[in-house]
Amino acid sequence: MKKMKTLLSSIVVAALAVGMTACSGSDNGKSAGGKDGATYRVAYVARAQADSYAAWLADEMKKAAEKYPDIKLEVFDGQADDETENKMIENAVANGFDGIIVQPNNGEAQRAYVEQAVAGGLKVITTNAKIDNIEGSSTVDSNPYDQAAGVAKVALEKVPKNAKVVVLLGPAGNFHSSERRVAWQKEFFDKRPDVKIIAEDIANWNKNEAMAFMEDWTTAHGKIDAVISMNDNMAAGAIEVVKNDKNYADMQAYGTDGVPEATLLIKEGKLTATVLQDAKELAELNMAGMHALLTGEKKKVEDSISNPLIDPSNVQKYIDLYTELKMIK
Repeated sequence: MKKMKTLLSSIVVAALAVGMTACSGSDNGKSAGGKDGATYRVAYVARAQADSYAAWLADEMKKAAEKYPDIKLEVFDGQADDETENKMIENAVANGFDGIIVQPNNGEAQRAYVEQAVAGGLKVITTNAKIDNIEGSSTVDSNPYDQAAGVAKVALEKVPKNAKVVVLLGPAGNFHSSERRVAWQKEFFDKRPDVKIIAEDIANWNKNEAMAFMEDWTTAHGKIDAVISMNDNMAAGAIEVVKNDKNYADMQAYGTDGVPEATLLIKEGKLTATVLQDAKELAELNMAGMHALLTGEKKKVEDSISNPLIDPSNVQKYIDLYTELKMIK
């Protein structure tokens, strides 16, 4: 099975490399971006289109790029696989892209390849999550500690005494996952020593992986008072497992991202709270930053977005917004 997985991964990477070369329209030289009506070619390497937030961000990147006639954006799916994502970054360098925006799967796994892109002369932005301390690169992100802290403060008051909770983590080495977990520790668990973590594992931002863990945990531990998740997608997976079980009717759940599904779950009383990580705002800052770098307006970009709390008191506002944007039918 391991050999088969490796073989399939190699085939996918090879196919992606061919696809990137075919659609580049490059003759192995840099485009004359912005000069005499020509365009800058920018690659956006998304972490994984199967992740609801990553898919939303990729879609918003395309929309934001439309505001810049001198930018041609090409989006590539990293499929939550470090080898695939790293190969895409290498290919962007080899195929003469002018700029690249990277949404890391595992920041440290992508670090050397982002450094390679900088060395290759590309304008580089890392986003959601940023990779710090790469000379010559820029960042556009949100503060993952603040995200989780905002939700943890709600849990501090709402989670019942002596509660039994489970924790769902993003990929190992992912900056957002690790910083959110630090915030939960400092802002909630350290202040609520009565709360017991009965299970904790990495579900890689993935709804199906979270469902599998939740199925195991409910079988092994029975009653679970709260799900502490580092993103909405995993929280939704955990909720799905117990949604029809009256024994879990009072279970609380906490996430991050504020995706449309999360707002509906809050409205239904199944998700307790989340924070908005506005993909539209993040995409617009990324594209504005990339344009400024490519045109020479700026040499470095360091931007961040805010993260408002979403709970039952204000959730309808976000549902109405997503409905207007046709993200909720």
